[in-house]
Amino acid sequence: MKQLVFATANKNKIAEVKLKLGEGYNFLSLDDIGCTEEIPETTGTLEGNALQKARYVKDTYGYDCFAEDSGLEIDALDNRPGVDTAHYSGSRDATANMTKVLNELDGQVQRNARFRAVIALIQGDREELFEGRVDGYIAKEMAGEGGFGYDPIFIPEEHKLTFAQLPQEIKKGISHRSRAVAKLVTYLKQ
Repeated sequence: MKQLVFATANKNKIAEVKLKLGEGYNFLSLDDIGCTEEIPETTGTLEGNALQKARYVKDTYGYDCFAEDSGLEIDALDNRPGVDTAHYSGSRDATANMTKVLNELDGQVQRNARFRAVIALIQGDREELFEGRVDGYIAKEMAGEGGFGYDPIFIPEEHKLTFAQLPQEIKKGISHRSRAVAKLVTYLKQ
């Protein structure tokens, strides 16, 4: 069985990806390999940050790995928060981040947005990128108890409910991360 590290300590992301990867790989997290330091994310792009994290794990710990970076891009905010999604308000507090977005969009009619996830895979000396995307728009107020992050304000275009209001099975099936992971899994099974 091949070993593959997912360069994250985010338990929500780990659970979501683990379901999709299934058999064939001994799936490890950063905790499993003893990586407790903060991995840099300084490139300014989702693609660059995903590659930076994967390269850090490969170079420092020697494991084949993949890393993911994702962001919410809002047309009316010039694609912000984007790469700064996790700490848009200056902290990692999801409610503060959503409140900042809602305040910035106050009075805006055009609320189109998208979640993008980019996965960088390093196996040996080969690097690959996989992108997942879900289009939608930003609600006028927070709604729903499920999910995490910006889920209470993001409404995917094929639904009328926020990610936080949708059953988790539906959200996991259409999320940006799920779509990127599906591309990763297809590649790994080739």
